[in-house]
Amino acid sequence: MTTGRGTGDGAAGGPARHIPVLASQAIGFLNPRAGGVFIDATFGAGGHTRAILATPGAQVIGIDRDRTAIAGGFDLVEQSGGRLTLVEDRFARLDEIAREFGHGSIDGVLLDVGVSSMQLDEAERGFSFRRDGPLDMRMGSEGPSAADVVAQASPRDLAAIVATLGEERHARAVARAIVTARQAGPIRTTGALAEIVARVVRGPRDIHPATRTFQALRMFVNEELSELSAALAAAERVLAPGGRLVVIAFHSLEDRLVKTFLAARARPPRGSRHRPEVVAPAPSFRLLTPRPVTAATAETAENPRARSAKLRAAERTDASPLAELPPLPRLPRLDDVMRGH
Repeated sequence: MTTGRGTGDGAAGGPARHIPVLASQAIGFLNPRAGGVFIDATFGAGGHTRAILATPGAQVIGIDRDRTAIAGGFDLVEQSGGRLTLVEDRFARLDEIAREFGHGSIDGVLLDVGVSSMQLDEAERGFSFRRDGPLDMRMGSEGPSAADVVAQASPRDLAAIVATLGEERHARAVARAIVTARQAGPIRTTGALAEIVARVVRGPRDIHPATRTFQALRMFVNEELSELSAALAAAERVLAPGGRLVVIAFHSLEDRLVKTFLAARARPPRGSRHRPEVVAPAPSFRLLTPRPVTAATAETAENPRARSAKLRAAERTDASPLAELPPLPRLPRLDDVMRGH
């Protein structure tokens, strides 16, 4: 997620339109070096990539599902002197993408997960209730939109999505209101959905009643938790010993997933009390952040969105990757929802 606006010069030329949250801390943990190959798995406006390219000789593969973000990075590709490659794809495939470009292993992976302020600012993307637009919410250009999910999902599935991903305690009321409204006609715009939700949700005045519902639908449409889980495993597979993984999360479910993943992989091997001959696998990561790094008061004052950001980092060991992944919350599958199952 990139938020805020900057006027400073970019590392490889040109001003950066947005300032990433926890930027200096993220680059510090990533520790770019000359000759190293790094993946910026959430390219966005290119703020992190510019910072990596400020290290002479460092190479970057930038990945983003958003075609607009990739197109916006073409100038930076030209200015990088051949050190930047941009790929329109899901970051869950980051290890395959690295191999496709001839890199069997890499030196660092940076994941800055969530929706970007650029996407929120574009009404036609349908991410925000503050600007009326089509109810889309897709980070890429494929798959069902939020309008499709709202039209197809059963009341039970809608309630599960909003309760789990939005952590909305009025989820059942929201689901009932959506189902009632769609019987009168399709819910096609962000304004229409926000109005429906506002009728049944009451909360703090400084938080729009539809905030949690929009968050939940966006995460569900883009399958964000399963994508993040797959990306963490892909990073484990492709990082060279000593390579760094840095993740910035803005949602409690995402941060919990990262925390659980790294804790399991940094746990020292020890035998079971009941089966002492069985020793756990050697740790595949060494934690660099025993506790999450958060934004300082000055950064949150300048950019309120930084308040929810948590950064975690770890260094790859030479141990083999582990097969098991942290469990994901129980949710209906997107494909099943669209098939009416």
